[in-house]
Amino acid sequence: MSSKNVRLEVMQFLEKDVESLIEKYLIPIEKIWQPTDFLPNSESDHFFEDVREIRELSKELPYDFWVVLVGDMITEEALPTYESWLMDVEGVNQVDRENAWAKWVRHWTGEENRHGDVLNKYLYLSGRVNMREIEKTTQYLIADGFDIGTDRDPYKNFVYTSFQELATYVSHNRVAKLAKEKGNKQLAKMCKIISGDEMRHHHAYSEFVERIFKVDPSQMMMAFHYMMKQKITMPAHFLRESGDKISTAFEEFSNTAQRIGVYTSKDYVDILQKLIDRWEIDKITNLTDEAEKARDYLMKLPSRMLRLADRVKIPENSFEFKWVEPAVIK
Repeated sequence: MSSKNVRLEVMQFLEKDVESLIEKYLIPIEKIWQPTDFLPNSESDHFFEDVREIRELSKELPYDFWVVLVGDMITEEALPTYESWLMDVEGVNQVDRENAWAKWVRHWTGEENRHGDVLNKYLYLSGRVNMREIEKTTQYLIADGFDIGTDRDPYKNFVYTSFQELATYVSHNRVAKLAKEKGNKQLAKMCKIISGDEMRHHHAYSEFVERIFKVDPSQMMMAFHYMMKQKITMPAHFLRESGDKISTAFEEFSNTAQRIGVYTSKDYVDILQKLIDRWEIDKITNLTDEAEKARDYLMKLPSRMLRLADRVKIPENSFEFKWVEPAVIK
């Protein structure tokens, strides 16, 4: 039997448990927070007062902070790309309304959608960014799509989402801390609760991988090896500003995030190590010879990558994005 058919069988075998995993990791719509819980109430007589407070507090936040917050928001707003990609994974049947995997993707998308909404509205009210340029970048990112090297393979996709959800947790959580340090408790609380969602989703996708390791350990190991050897590509890697080709924008956004300590190359290594520990890669049994070699590679990879991370030099000067005009951030 081909590895593709085995993957489909495994996905169908695991599908019976997905409903219980939805209950375990996702929150019912009537109980979960909504963007308006963290934003001024437009129906209130105090609306303009509350907006003025946001604008005043926003003046305390530096240029690089705004670049990272905008980049995080654009990444969240590209959700249509992520949903369509996950709906195409082997074993996810979007035509069958009863398919539990498709139900997971729809419910996960519904939760994730709130993140871009709340950050977008906050940025608009802050008066510190060029919203039209941001909107064009978001549209470019969705129109350009992305290629994360997973194809339709559920094993590779679940490695990717396990990693990426933890990376977004790190980023939003660090932004929350920076905002709190500058006295912006409202923004800090907003980013903190987003990071909480990302951590829940990380645990969900990590459990999917754990379950696959129990029934198809060798092929799951090979998928993990493949994804880490080619390196995890960030979802916004095709980021670009208006009038530009896909080139430097994502690199400069990454440099900015690293410069202010929001997401660094060492965080990448730390996430890899956390996944190795979580999935107890050293204890997996019944592996083929090829999968054993893949395991050896994975076990040695964090220390090798950490040596490289120590040598990374980040530019000290900020790149001038159209999203955030330096002259405005005084």
